[in-house]
Amino acid sequence: MKGYQAAQGLPQSGELDGGTRAALDKDAAPALMTMVLKDDALTADFTPDIPPKIVDQAALPHLGYRDIVERLAERFHTTPQLLLALNPALRAPQAGMELRLPSLIPADRAYDVSLSPQWRDTLATLNIGARQPQAAKIVVDKSESLLKVYDSQDRLVAQFPATTGSAHDPLPIGKWSIDAIAFLPTYHYNPDLFWDAAESDGKAVLPPGPNNPVGVVWIDLNKPHYGIHGTPEPARIGRSQSHGCVRLSNWDAARLAQMTSTATQVYFQE
Repeated sequence: MKGYQAAQGLPQSGELDGGTRAALDKDAAPALMTMVLKDDALTADFTPDIPPKIVDQAALPHLGYRDIVERLAERFHTTPQLLLALNPALRAPQAGMELRLPSLIPADRAYDVSLSPQWRDTLATLNIGARQPQAAKIVVDKSESLLKVYDSQDRLVAQFPATTGSAHDPLPIGKWSIDAIAFLPTYHYNPDLFWDAAESDGKAVLPPGPNNPVGVVWIDLNKPHYGIHGTPEPARIGRSQSHGCVRLSNWDAARLAQMTSTATQVYFQE
């Protein structure tokens, strides 16, 4: 609520006060839309059986969505539970069925042609608009479990819920910079970097995909082994712990990646 109020130039009460309600009422768009489920949505490259062990995941060609419900949930920035509550028939999906979904269609999908076709497809799948504000500064607030994006005029232009480390692996407070941004990254698992790794674990390289341990994006920081990234478990963002990195939902990580560059400054604060 405070983030919305800050972006609208309203007093940051954190409450649904009169001014905030009036600003929200200006948006007359319906909360839900309808969409007909097509054949190609049901025949996407799913990975229905993802094994729990890292070494077994490394043997897979791709770490895709498990099923159409998980794919649609990420596409419409929500949870499988909400989708099924809105559409009980999705438990047995069929082409031609009409679905009720959050009203979330970007105005523009004319993505930069310099981006790879695979990444452009990912942005479209996640309903990320082609036009995004450019980030001059990212602030990750540990106390609020939020990542905030500011433009060159120091205006708040985006805010995302985030997981920001743990007691054992705290967020590295300070100023950092971005070294690189990897779209659809592979994941190089090194048990030596994890205090809770099993003794039997060996190094492994996991294939890309939305269910990769770092999701669809890795924003590499100038602190070794630290970054801002996506997740295969968006429902746990802000509620679970990480090994010190900053974790976002895949759709928020993808949108953030379209806002940032190596010129973007990054601040981690208590």
